[in-house]
Amino acid sequence: MGNSARELYERGRAASNAQRYSEARRLLGRAAAAAAPDDADLHARIAGTTAYVMAQTGEPARAEAICREALDREGVGEETRAILAGQLGVLFTRAGRLGEAEDMLTRAIDHLDGTAQANCLLNRSLVHMHRRAFDACTADLERAVTIYEAAGEREAAAEARHNLGYTALLRGDLVEALDLMAQSRPVIAAGSPVNAAMSDLDRAEVLRDAGLVDEAERLLEDVAVTFGSARMRQARAEAEFHLARSLLQHDPQRARQVAKTAAARFRRLGADSWAARSEAIRLDAEMDAGTAPPEAVFAATAAELDRAGFPSEATAVRLSGALAAIRRGGQSRPIRVPPHAPTPLRLRAAEVRAVRALSRSRLAESRRHAADGLDLLSQWQRSFGALDLQASLAMHGTNLVFAGLSAAAESRDPETLFDWSERARHLSQQVAPVRPPHDGRHAADLGELRMLRTELSGQEWTTHPRVRLLRDRVREHQWTATGAGDNRPRITLDRLREELTGDDDTTAALSYVYTGDRMLCVITTSDSSTAVTLDHAEIFRATDGLRADLDVSASIRSGPMAAVVARALDERLRRLDEALLTPVRDRLGDRRAVLTVPGILAGIPWAMLPTMTGRPFTLATSMSRWVQDRRTGRSLQRAGFAAGPRVPRAADEVRTAASVWERAVVLTADEVRVDAVTALAADVDVLHIAAHGRHAADNPLFAGFELADGTLFGYDVDLIPRVPDTVVLSACELGRSSVRWGEEALGMTRVWLHAGARSVIAAPSVVPDDVASELLSALHTGLSSGRSPAEALATASVQTGLRAPFQCHGAGF
Repeated sequence: MGNSARELYERGRAASNAQRYSEARRLLGRAAAAAAPDDADLHARIAGTTAYVMAQTGEPARAEAICREALDREGVGEETRAILAGQLGVLFTRAGRLGEAEDMLTRAIDHLDGTAQANCLLNRSLVHMHRRAFDACTADLERAVTIYEAAGEREAAAEARHNLGYTALLRGDLVEALDLMAQSRPVIAAGSPVNAAMSDLDRAEVLRDAGLVDEAERLLEDVAVTFGSARMRQARAEAEFHLARSLLQHDPQRARQVAKTAAARFRRLGADSWAARSEAIRLDAEMDAGTAPPEAVFAATAAELDRAGFPSEATAVRLSGALAAIRRGGQSRPIRVPPHAPTPLRLRAAEVRAVRALSRSRLAESRRHAADGLDLLSQWQRSFGALDLQASLAMHGTNLVFAGLSAAAESRDPETLFDWSERARHLSQQVAPVRPPHDGRHAADLGELRMLRTELSGQEWTTHPRVRLLRDRVREHQWTATGAGDNRPRITLDRLREELTGDDDTTAALSYVYTGDRMLCVITTSDSSTAVTLDHAEIFRATDGLRADLDVSASIRSGPMAAVVARALDERLRRLDEALLTPVRDRLGDRRAVLTVPGILAGIPWAMLPTMTGRPFTLATSMSRWVQDRRTGRSLQRAGFAAGPRVPRAADEVRTAASVWERAVVLTADEVRVDAVTALAADVDVLHIAAHGRHAADNPLFAGFELADGTLFGYDVDLIPRVPDTVVLSACELGRSSVRWGEEALGMTRVWLHAGARSVIAAPSVVPDDVASELLSALHTGLSSGRSPAEALATASVQTGLRAPFQCHGAGF
């Protein structure tokens, strides 16, 4: 009977390790019934594993009682007592009783060896992790990896390595975190769907902290379903907790509800510290929704987190309480944040200081605190070269940017406003790309994605499991293979005026600034700068429905409705012109213009506004980048053209445009393959692509052109060793941008500019094929004769009489 009981226990333990908890409980119950009454050691081990199963399935109080009872039983061996101590350590960690957890796990580690010791090292590392004792955490995990690998425990070693990745996440090194997790996931996921979900739960945190909240939330929702199906109540509540944290960035109402549900679930499980963490998210969500409770409520939650051993999260709650008090017009005490605190916490502290100073009309002090925070964020960003990661990390600076912009707007000083306009744009413009090395698997992943993009509909493309896996791998390769680039310093307003003086007063710079509740423009010429307040309410009214009007106007060009549609669009464009350009028209005169605009204005068809008719202009990513990129002379000698499939006029368009160049290469029909087009791009000064394009709002780096063998993605562009000086995108939608985190716009134009192109000509809305063909053919006449891209485009519009939304981005002159 004893041997039978031992066998049942081992089978029950294996089922528990595989997360088959119902099966494990049955086997362990049979083992307890079959074990000899005097075999205290076996009874204790059965009890310990049973306690683990109970804790996993929502009975932590009973689990603790069973473990303590087994520990007190006479005749239990020292090794078994150590295992039970380790089991209690796990229970205490889940409940947030970190001091008791560390004591128990250390007792276990001191009396165990082999993989049993490694298991306890892995669990103690979680205690250190919660306490942000990262050196101790890393030491325990590295010891565990060594033991597991020596014992041939490949899956356990992968789990420990995954946790090293999570530690990197908490230190703020997102790339190392992703790399370690990506290495470990295949081994972990092969074990079971629950193992895969546990890995994905942590991976979703990396995506969220990187600002890729849509992808993080899809992953967390899937993970919660998996845990729910396995009846893993604690793990499901943890997934809900992280989902609420992610939703907080953009949907406070839903974040509040999800956090409330998670807190209630944790309370029922006796995990009071987790409940307090969920309450902290709920409080932040209520504050963001404008219904924050009194500061005392924040203080009570912070005190609970302090008692549970989460000092950083407690400090974050106190900062939120202070922010809520300031927003209500009250006062708050300064809150000390140590210099080694996590970067997001230090950014929050800078925000509170900036908002507090602004509420007291200490404008210079407010700007200083906001600038300190943004400098900190820039240091963090500087370690990353991937475009999507740079842009997404800007999420962490949104509130600081608006605080600084608001204080700058209050000053009405052009120099201060210009400085903050450049700061806002600098968050994701400062890092130049570094080419990742060629990787065969990366190329194969992009190739398979091309095939799937052709086969799947829009909805299937976003939800198909294989697509999601490949998209993850492509993005993660770019993150881990791309290093930091050259830092691009910001220029001052005086330096901008010097640049304009060098243009013989033929250029004006318009820096549009949005603070969250007002719109301003700093117009600068060679001799002066002026700050002008605009009617932002009228701007937003005029832009509401603009895209629909542009699309309808492009599709209805004849018949009885054409005139009606044209008049409606003209009226909307007139209103936008009045709101955006009339206040600066006298200063602008007949000069050409360089503009920087916030993301909220990214869809404006500036070329169609009356004031801009026939006027050369360029939409710069920042004034600093414009000044830097125009320092070297432009010599456009070689041109390349590619006509994609299913565009009726594409072949005629590119042949006509190519005819004005002495040195031109034209690809059509089956020649227009991804490898041929990327090779062409690396060998020419001007690249013109006439193809169907598709914007990808969830990740614009997956936007692209439809070529003969599939889609050329934004990720392909970053693999081109040398990109053209000027790129012309004659493709519907590819000039469109996604606004991310208030001030940021990211689209296919940005992909080419980030890759090193000096200027990109594209349209933010649909353009009829015949209009695009005629206008862009005329554009090349100007380019081939030596005109700058912006001047060539303006001249082409005048000569053809065509008014279209094509506009020049980057350093157009």
